[in-house]
Amino acid sequence: MPKKSPAFDFPQDLRDAQLALHQTRAAYEEYAKTLPWSAEPMPGWEGDKQLHSSYRSHKEDSPGYTEERATEVRRFQAELLRLSIEVSTHPFWSTLDGGVVEARMALKHAYEQPDGEA
Repeated sequence: MPKKSPAFDFPQDLRDAQLALHQTRAAYEEYAKTLPWSAEPMPGWEGDKQLHSSYRSHKEDSPGYTEERATEVRRFQAELLRLSIEVSTHPFWSTLDGGVVEARMALKHAYEQPDGEA
């Protein structure tokens, strides 16, 4: 039977910041899927034929990011940094006598549970 981790009484603002961090990371990852493979214009390439296969890895030319795309990437990165700092420097962590790593891991999944059951 797995060991039950202790419950932590996370403040709502910390839970909200963690949830915003998850949501922003997911939105950034979805946005990144729409971007060219290189931020700068780069020529494409084709790799060598693989042994016992006809497969050749390759990339098409990358036009690079437009200024709008680069701005959006910077916006996501700044927001992710801000939220990461907000979560990691929250005063709640200094109230623990130990088990900070366990509490941090529990917080990452606290949004999956109803309030008060984290």
